[in-house]
Amino acid sequence: MRPLTRSPGPLVGRREETRSIDELIADARESRGGVLMLRGEAGIGKSALLDHAREAASGFRVLHASGSQFESELPYAALHQLCRPLCVPAPGQLADLAPQHQEVLGVAFGLAGGPPDFFHVGLATLELLSAAARERPLLCLVDDIQWADAASSKALTFIARRISAEPIALVFASRRSGAASQLDELPGLDIDRLGDGDARALLSAKIRGALDDQVRERIMAEARGNPLALLQLPRADGFALPDTSSAPTRIERSFQERLAELQPDARLLLTIASADPTGDPDLLWPAARRMAIDLAATSAAVTATGLAEFATRVRFCHPLARSAVYLAADAAQRRTAHRVLAEVTDPVVAPDRQAWHRARASTGPREDVAAELERSACRARSRGGVVAAAAFIERAAELSLAPGKRIERTLAAVAAHLDAGSPDTAATLVSTVQNTPLDEHQHAQVDLLRGRIAFVRHNEADGSMFMVRAGQRLATLDPERSRECFIDALEMSLLVGRSGDVLDTVLVAASAATSASAAARPPDILDALSLLNAHGHQAAAPLLRSALHGTDSPMWTRRPALALIVAAELWDSDTHGTVVDWLMKTGRASGSPLVLRLGLAQLASRAALSGDLARAMAAIAEEEAIADATGGPPVSYPRLHLAAMRGRRREATELFEKVAATASPDGAGQLADLHHATAVLNNGLTDYRAALAAARLAAAYDGLGRPGMVLPELVEAAVRCGNTAEAALALESLTWRAQAAGTPLGLGLAAYARGLVTGVEDHYREALEHLRDTPLLPYHARAHLLYGEWLRREGRRKDSREHLRTAHQLLAGAGLEAFAGRAADELRATGEKTGSPSGHAYDQLTMQEVHIARLVATGATSNEVAARLFLSPRTVEAHLRNIFRKLGISSRRQLKNQPHLLTDQAS
Repeated sequence: MRPLTRSPGPLVGRREETRSIDELIADARESRGGVLMLRGEAGIGKSALLDHAREAASGFRVLHASGSQFESELPYAALHQLCRPLCVPAPGQLADLAPQHQEVLGVAFGLAGGPPDFFHVGLATLELLSAAARERPLLCLVDDIQWADAASSKALTFIARRISAEPIALVFASRRSGAASQLDELPGLDIDRLGDGDARALLSAKIRGALDDQVRERIMAEARGNPLALLQLPRADGFALPDTSSAPTRIERSFQERLAELQPDARLLLTIASADPTGDPDLLWPAARRMAIDLAATSAAVTATGLAEFATRVRFCHPLARSAVYLAADAAQRRTAHRVLAEVTDPVVAPDRQAWHRARASTGPREDVAAELERSACRARSRGGVVAAAAFIERAAELSLAPGKRIERTLAAVAAHLDAGSPDTAATLVSTVQNTPLDEHQHAQVDLLRGRIAFVRHNEADGSMFMVRAGQRLATLDPERSRECFIDALEMSLLVGRSGDVLDTVLVAASAATSASAAARPPDILDALSLLNAHGHQAAAPLLRSALHGTDSPMWTRRPALALIVAAELWDSDTHGTVVDWLMKTGRASGSPLVLRLGLAQLASRAALSGDLARAMAAIAEEEAIADATGGPPVSYPRLHLAAMRGRRREATELFEKVAATASPDGAGQLADLHHATAVLNNGLTDYRAALAAARLAAAYDGLGRPGMVLPELVEAAVRCGNTAEAALALESLTWRAQAAGTPLGLGLAAYARGLVTGVEDHYREALEHLRDTPLLPYHARAHLLYGEWLRREGRRKDSREHLRTAHQLLAGAGLEAFAGRAADELRATGEKTGSPSGHAYDQLTMQEVHIARLVATGATSNEVAARLFLSPRTVEAHLRNIFRKLGISSRRQLKNQPHLLTDQAS
């Protein structure tokens, strides 16, 4: 909150800070937008620096918002406060936005109902700010952002990362906090305390008249370089005993001392004002009249203290003043303030705020208030406010009178806190009901929630145990739900790469639970996996296929992640492609970031393994954009597959080291992908010892869907290293799996691996026959390469050239540099010269630029590309200028003449 008054002139002791702000403003004038986060303790001068930014930004339109400690539970409250001037008089500049963005912001700001679409809110707000900045540069100031609601913080972080080509400057002020936040990643300055010289200069400049030397030294000692303390402490008795508490505490105490000088009615008026975070006088005055407060006299008395002013908005001189006033009131006075504010709040316009006040006014269980809070939680969730929903439903549980309702709401609050990304709070809440009388359904629900908490906390073994126990509890009560619990445990374990550890436990528990139930049912995926576990692939393959495609509907419509893994286990590339297409279509239609990210990651991996590296890069760029928009890390495995296939040692090694450094010790799946990628890379580079070591590590993770693509790498590396026994053993496992699956891809991989071990020509021919029509071009090309290498070693140079030329043409054309280089070396060994690699259009472009180029080449407008990649249209235009420069072209139409860039357009 801005202080009430500011003195003109430069800020004392803040030369570096003001210079940084001035540079940010100057860059924004030239359409080089940026952000600056000012971090420091309360009273350190952050608000004064925000005012300096306001004064420096002459000619800018300035928007201002302030986080509120009492409003942090309401979704998009801070963002709405910032954007409100652009929306009034209604619809304001909202009318200039695309219809879907008008709808998104209407839902976020509570102006319309609708389903949550939270990860588009940032993009819609970016478009709103960009539209405003077209008239003149824009400065956005947000004070006390550490108190902004989580949804607003996420949206503002999203915007801050995407204004580099906009005439927009963002300056945020935040107190230092031990809690990690996305905001911590933004460029910032730590605002330190003033040195003695600057502190004395500030004190002398701001205090009129002579100041007793002893008082001056006492103030200097207690303020410890905190500017607000230097300005506020002289109002107190300078001869008080030395205070060893922190500066914010002393400042709050000085505010409370001024509060104590007021009459009871004036203190009550300030308490009501402090309990209302909106600063709306249309709420304060009616609330005061209900308490029979003399408004004229009390407001004048309050203004005289300098604690607050009452104008078109109610403003405290500092956020610490608001909290000091609120905390100085006793519990009964605070409840009274919230009660009268609830009475004057319009239940139609602001039902959630009214419910919030009523809850704070309650002294004990109130079922009517608890029910209101439940409805508020539903509204908050529908607007994407998962944090607010969790807070509302938790308070509803506290106010519940009936034990059954309290348990039900507490468990709902646990689930809401998990959805909000607060597993520690969820764990604390769930522990409050563990020792209360629960029925079996509730016990099962508790176990499921504890399982989800364990998975989120990366304690996967415990997570599976809890979910299995939930399934066991429900075995006789709800057999169908019991099976779902066991599949939940398995799918969660698969997603974190722990299926090998959990599969046996799940299958044993599911078998016992099935025995306890007399319900007849058709075979499902658990039955298929039990058969696989007991009798192997030959027996289980038909049931796996049946479970994958389903009787009523395909598995991927319910459990797409599990379907992808089963398809990989069967080398069923056609079904894998169908699932990926379904994920992309469903993700785009629903706007679900989880579904779309899974689809894009799988699309990228499929494209990389198919040799369409440009498409892989485009999909990775879009997945990374969505990950950034939703505040999560990008998925690593498609980037690993792309680097391995591309075959550039230095680039791949840098990525592999980064992934290895950040992988969780329990992230077995991520490590298996890393070792597999390392094996592929080194087989391409003919570093067979390194490939063998990596393939051994990858094969050790014997989870579903993994060995099929690892075993061919292990066979090739082992044969080249002379480890024939190890190669034969790996071939046996590979052949056993491939014959059971019966798909061309599996049979082709097994055939060329068999040729490596046996040296029989027919096996290479068989591989080419199987792999000719598979979508995985690199493996078809590698079959030609291996056959050509064998023919050359057999002295059949002329025959070998045909296959080596085909391999080189396919591999070089796809940009698989390591394997193409290996084919070129073999051709030269036959006496045939090969030309230099022709290069690819995407070689000079970043992944994001590749995606933009591909979309624009298909006719997409800058606005459409911006929506796809969560950028502003101006930023897309800036990227296009870079793309044109790198490719040596000058128009969008010329992008269509880049064949390697545009092969097989991304969906």
